[in-house]
Amino acid sequence: MRSPENMPLKRRKIIRFADCFAGCGGLSLGLMQAGLIGRFAIEHDAFAFETLSTNLVGADTRYKFQWPKWLRKEPVSIGTFLKKNKHQLEALKGSIDLLVGGPPCQGFSSAGRRQHDDPRNQLFASYLRLVDALQPRAVLIENVRGFTLDFDTEGKSKNYAQKLRNRLSEEYDVYEELINVSEFGVPQARTRYFLIAIKPGFCEENPFTLLRRRLPSFLRTKGIKAPVGAWSAISDLEVARGGVQASKDTAGFEEICHAGARTQFQKLMASGATCTSDLRLARHSAEIVERFSHIIKESHLEGRLNTSISNALRTRYGLKKQALRVLDPDLPAPTITSMPDDLLHYREPRTLTVRENARLQSFPDWFSFKGKYTTGGDRRRREVPRFTQVANAVPPLVAEALGELLKDILTKKPKTKVRKISRCSLHRSQKVPEVRAQA
Repeated sequence: MRSPENMPLKRRKIIRFADCFAGCGGLSLGLMQAGLIGRFAIEHDAFAFETLSTNLVGADTRYKFQWPKWLRKEPVSIGTFLKKNKHQLEALKGSIDLLVGGPPCQGFSSAGRRQHDDPRNQLFASYLRLVDALQPRAVLIENVRGFTLDFDTEGKSKNYAQKLRNRLSEEYDVYEELINVSEFGVPQARTRYFLIAIKPGFCEENPFTLLRRRLPSFLRTKGIKAPVGAWSAISDLEVARGGVQASKDTAGFEEICHAGARTQFQKLMASGATCTSDLRLARHSAEIVERFSHIIKESHLEGRLNTSISNALRTRYGLKKQALRVLDPDLPAPTITSMPDDLLHYREPRTLTVRENARLQSFPDWFSFKGKYTTGGDRRRREVPRFTQVANAVPPLVAEALGELLKDILTKKPKTKVRKISRCSLHRSQKVPEVRAQA
């Protein structure tokens, strides 16, 4: 008798996935919440892998990878993984239904230096080698919006998104879209590039069209309405409401005392959590607290919330930082970054905690983060601390919606003898209206 692992694809009802460049596990978490089965994850950073392992690999986790016995549970680069596991990958060929992941985005990001020769930009070639090895029925890729832009190198344009879809379209129907994640109830106006590649015969309609058609129902099942504002997401974590206590994981620091959910979104995030971690507060000096108080007050008065502070304020305090913004309590937050001092609380004179950033990414409260909180200097290229893990992640709510869609698509029996037609047009998301958020 054949094992379920090697059962022909057309007879399998369980969808299995592998996650490459998995980070801390936001994409994997959402897919598991949608009912997909994770087989393994590839992540080279020790901090990010510890977070993923703690939440999605350990014995007592709510959602858990069905990790193969031959693969060590440790951080590994994709190059090393491919080199060391050739025979195992050959045995897995055809048994992984979905390959997901987003190659590191720093070299593509418009917020960064966008270096065409950044070695991280070349990692998607290894991703394609993994596609060839596993031959999944579908591929899901997420990256920053800048991934779709041309690099100008020595007078020649280079577009990695174009190169990627050309390669995948040899065997898949390829669909792309720029998605503002706030449409999915994520309290953050964050636009990201998504690509879905599906073997011919499984889906006759653009999957992103299907995704939008299903979105109202998805939000109803979560009990939320989009867009969700910052206050609706993190107001239960205000110091003024719950107070502070000594940090549970860092001597000499204080952390917020969680006083209980106030909104439907907060109740959704708190579901299943016995405690809430990553609430450590930054140690701001009295001078910084006073400065932040003035910046928050003036930004409210000037109507400059969720956007960079005015030049007048920057000059008054001798600030060189261009990205400093004060949250608008009634709207989704701007894109969170790996720099914890890019965003100020809408009311309290402080930066946000890891947990507050995680809320803005739709991570549930039971999901804890590991490793350093921050890093600096040259270590930024080698380490992925907690703030960076959160910022780099795919929001689990978006991943869950995509997972439900792909599960339905891939469990249907494919039509045979379908002539493959490449569909490679880029569909941009509609702009989310800036209306008052609902809890």
